[in-house]
Amino acid sequence: MKLVIANKCYSSWSLRPWILMRQAGIPFEEVLVPFGPTFDDPAWKAEVGRYTPAGKVPTLVDGDVAVWESIAIMDYLAERFPDRAIWPTDRTARAMARSLAAEMHAGFGALRNACPMNLGKKYAYRDRGEAVNRDVARVVSAWRQARERFGQGGPFLFGEFSAADAMYAPVVTRLDTYSFPVDAATRAYMDAVLTTPAFRAWREAALAEHWIVDADEVAEEALENYRQAA
Repeated sequence: MKLVIANKCYSSWSLRPWILMRQAGIPFEEVLVPFGPTFDDPAWKAEVGRYTPAGKVPTLVDGDVAVWESIAIMDYLAERFPDRAIWPTDRTARAMARSLAAEMHAGFGALRNACPMNLGKKYAYRDRGEAVNRDVARVVSAWRQARERFGQGGPFLFGEFSAADAMYAPVVTRLDTYSFPVDAATRAYMDAVLTTPAFRAWREAALAEHWIVDADEVAEEALENYRQAA
């Protein structure tokens, strides 16, 4: 298996299947294609296009099978490795986990645009607007509901680490990087994700990258738009 990703410091979508596969102990070869210097860099598009017709990362390549989009990759892994509990085994918990993952995939645009993933920076908290505050409130509420209903078996949303945690791992980094104030239970969940062996390995590699993007607000918003289009 090959997992095609982009810069670890910035590529939130790449992190999702990567951390899941590492936490689940699924062996794979990492293929890292650094973002190009422009919004639609043809060299980057051409390189990624070798692995996926969508021209996006992440993409999982398993023999003659190519799977792109994070949730599709996770579902493929669940079928390929049924013993790894990619999704919660309980039907009710699994339904909630899939719903939360889909909500993450489709939503929280204000938070994602205003606070791009950047593992190389730490910002003091400031109010980033009503829309961002609504997104954060919904995220925290969703995490609380999952933990209260299904989190008794461990520190993650559904006890053990699952695809739902992988989908929200970049959100965890955003709340941490931009110093959003959270309650103790939310902070405990965030710390559980940030201290997993998989995330610690990802962060260590991210901080060692030599590709640096100017971290002012304009550059960061442009970077997030670039990632979404890539």
